Amino acid sequence: MTGTFVVRTTPRYERLARDLARNQAEFVARQREAVQILGVDPYNRSRQHNILKLAGVRQGEGQYRLRLRRFRFRYDIYDRDVVLHACSLRRGDTYR
Repeated sequence: MTGTFVVRTTPRYERLARDLARNQAEFVARQREAVQILGVDPYNRSRQHNILKLAGVRQGEGQYRLRLRRFRFRYDIYDRDVVLHACSLRRGDTYR
């Protein structure tokens, strides 16, 4: 991997993150981990992270998804910028 990426956020992401941080104590640590991962390897070329390029999603809507435990981070990559669009919590009863 060459160089680093700059991780930026959208107002929507900031609003969602603020709500998650208020209600989920673990979120702040996961967000910090996500920023570290995306700053170095957003394309997952090392194959060490749970990153998926989503099919049928246009740029600007969060083409990539990073999964860290119960949290999901949607982002796009523009040259050397990684833009976080959304974050969410996967609840334990989602697939029941």
